[in-house]
Amino acid sequence: MMSQSTTLHSTPDTPSSRNADPKEIDKFSELAHRWWDPNSEFKPLHDLNPLRLGWIDDIAHLSGKQVIDVGCGGGILSESMARAGATVRGIDLSTKALKVADLHSLESGVAVTYEEIAVEDLAARAPASVDVVTCMEMLEHVPDPQSIVRACMMLTKPGGYVFFSTINRNLKAYLLAVVGAEYVLNMLPRGTHDYEKFITPSELARFARNVGLDMIEMRGMTYNPLTQIYSLGRDTDVNYMMAFRKP
Repeated sequence: MMSQSTTLHSTPDTPSSRNADPKEIDKFSELAHRWWDPNSEFKPLHDLNPLRLGWIDDIAHLSGKQVIDVGCGGGILSESMARAGATVRGIDLSTKALKVADLHSLESGVAVTYEEIAVEDLAARAPASVDVVTCMEMLEHVPDPQSIVRACMMLTKPGGYVFFSTINRNLKAYLLAVVGAEYVLNMLPRGTHDYEKFITPSELARFARNVGLDMIEMRGMTYNPLTQIYSLGRDTDVNYMMAFRKP
């Protein structure tokens, strides 16, 4: 199928749009041209993507579903979900990242619609409108993660699914995700993560419970530096994903 990809722009000055750190947006915008380079700073996302896509698809059965990918960046997950048969809209607040996502969609022929809009604004505009919402590797970069969780719930139809991935907050996570990944292995640019913004599983579960989402599954993601392979399992000490369902 030829791509119908378009990038839409929404009014940026709404109050809810401020639930973003301009420094975080700028940081990822400066790297936007490297999103689709599998050997760039985004290599971990490329390596993780098959695992998280398979996990999401096993739970939500993406084919034929309407999906919103919150904080889509350059569209790595968005395109893979579209390839799995979903109708996908990726949203982000980085103009540069969305331009890269849109261009790659046109080149790949995978139809994805992209829009520059805060998730809170989209939820107010189109509540209970999609079957699945994904929000991966984003919560640890925003001032108010609870607001993001609430908006994701609002976007989802009753019976629909919401997926999050983020980083735990403990000494092991600091040593591996910050010191190891950014300073020792140089897998990520220095300053990519702020340890104080990391979120424990109990905190994320509480955010979701506060807005009426039911947790159905949690998975950890681990990295073996010797084999350079990621795997899913029960170890949620560092990277983890949670799946929720809206009653």
